[in-house]
Amino acid sequence: MKVERMVLIAFFGNYLVNNVAAALASLVPATPGSTSILTAQYITFMIITALVLALMTWWYLMRMSRAGALMSGLIFGIAGFVVAVLTALLTGVASVLLQTGSLSQVVSVLPNFGPYLVSTTTLVLLGLWVVPAVIVGWFMQPRMSAPAASSSMPRPMI
Repeated sequence: MKVERMVLIAFFGNYLVNNVAAALASLVPATPGSTSILTAQYITFMIITALVLALMTWWYLMRMSRAGALMSGLIFGIAGFVVAVLTALLTGVASVLLQTGSLSQVVSVLPNFGPYLVSTTTLVLLGLWVVPAVIVGWFMQPRMSAPAASSSMPRPMI
């Protein structure tokens, strides 16, 4: 049950990132001719995405034990990244198949997925999934309380 819930929440988070966060970030004017990821539009997208994915992590972790929240957050972040990459692969394969109707075209496009996996964009995507998930897990995990200060006063007997 936990794995299915994790995948479904990650898939929903991926949908929100690809559609809602991207749509909101598109309201920021684009920098003409820039290929850098350090534009106002892309930074806006990363901030919105981090907030959305932190909310998705909180949603996933809220019904779980708080004791291992940090590790559960890390696992959720990695699973979300894997869901996002697999969704991109399946979307690309399905779109080529639907546009061309040819399996040979699909096979010829598959090698193009390799450079996507080793690009800066994929590294940013990994960070956007893992960093907010780990931060939320860290905040949700109970902290060790400081040892009680010993006092010279005896404890009341009541």
